[in-house]
Amino acid sequence: MKKNNSRRSFLKKATLGSAAMTTAPLVLASSFDEKIILSRDYSHHQFSFNDQINLALIGSGIQGIYDTQAALGVNGVKLVAACDLYLGRLERAKELWGNDVMVTRDYRKILERKDIDAIIIATPDHWHQKIAIEALGAGKHVYCEKPMIQKFEEGDALIKAQKESGRIMQVGSQGMSSLGNEKAKQLYEEGAIGDVVMLDMYNDRYSAEGAWQYPIPPDANPNTVDFDTFLGNAPKTPYELKRFFRWRNYKDYGTGVAGDLFVHAFSTLNHIISSNGPNRALTTGGLRYWNDGRDVPDVTITLYDYPKTDTHAAFNAAFRINFIAGSGGGGGFKLVGTEGEMEIGQNYVKLTRSKLGMVPGGYSMVAFTEETQEKIRNEYDAKNLESRASSLSTGTTTWEAPRDYKGGHYDHFNNFFTAIRTNGKVVQDPTFGLRAAGAALLANESYYKKRPVDWDPELMKLI
Repeated sequence: MKKNNSRRSFLKKATLGSAAMTTAPLVLASSFDEKIILSRDYSHHQFSFNDQINLALIGSGIQGIYDTQAALGVNGVKLVAACDLYLGRLERAKELWGNDVMVTRDYRKILERKDIDAIIIATPDHWHQKIAIEALGAGKHVYCEKPMIQKFEEGDALIKAQKESGRIMQVGSQGMSSLGNEKAKQLYEEGAIGDVVMLDMYNDRYSAEGAWQYPIPPDANPNTVDFDTFLGNAPKTPYELKRFFRWRNYKDYGTGVAGDLFVHAFSTLNHIISSNGPNRALTTGGLRYWNDGRDVPDVTITLYDYPKTDTHAAFNAAFRINFIAGSGGGGGFKLVGTEGEMEIGQNYVKLTRSKLGMVPGGYSMVAFTEETQEKIRNEYDAKNLESRASSLSTGTTTWEAPRDYKGGHYDHFNNFFTAIRTNGKVVQDPTFGLRAAGAALLANESYYKKRPVDWDPELMKLI
């Protein structure tokens, strides 16, 4: 654990009126409850035609559209081409971004174009590595949707390809660059929650759409959908529209709830506490409700072990997913420490500090005589286990993004394009992406093998 990661350090910074005062104002107010507005300054450069970044989209489905809309919000970026295996999505691309956008079913035609600087890869997971490596080899900068890989063994080759290409590659876990993550990392490093003990993450859904039962368009047929190309290196199977439009439901093309949802959590967690990830996982769950042909579970619980490192204590993480949550749905991400708790979202951080009860109360004292109880109380009073400072440093502070905040998705693309223009660094490079994806894939490995699995977070290898 870093030396400054303690309540003493955190409170000292606040009371000295240092820069940390903006992090923890009124931290000594008794049982306070306050809200603070976060801020972020953006550069507002205007770029000429010759300076713009020409962008192409490969995989113009749901996430591809959201990615592209966020990317085009950054100044100096223009979409010039889009690729998809369903003709209806190519028509939609022109509808959204203009008739001058070149559309194709063959992503290789995009990679051949010398005027394209960067691409977004938003295909099914089993295509990520192949297209990314080819794009880097063609001299393109790459924004690849998470998870970066579908299989453990795909990671090293992609990391190598990026390094050899000299191109920028950003993995698309869009909350990574958010104001919430930035503030949470600052708070953690200043010791706001002490030593981390547990991460509690859950995602509850209660809709067919939330369970990946996406609509199948009425014009989908063998002429409008290139199913054979979609299969790629996956096992050959007869033409089936559900597999194409609901590919997340099948382990041949996707990575289940772990690859879709856990990667976001691992990206945030590893970033905030400067960790390389867990070293052990155990998963249980099953297919409880959405029996629509899918071969991945819709309810899972995964427990992870994180080893002690220079930046954090040993701790546990619990990931719970329920796609048939009768409560109506919801989600949460809480980092719990020895001295506080942070609830973290892209647009906010809620820090709660409570008083640790060290003195026995009525429950345990009831078995003693009144005289013995008095002696015990006097002994504890002499030890001064509950100092005035610890009693006063309780309460809740919530940092919130302003109403006009552009969002974590915009920030992640802004980080990507800034790195391209300045030959700088991205917040989520392929090595970081493999550690986040590898940790998530441990859940699948444990689920299908029905046993705990071990992982080396430094070497990024199964043990």
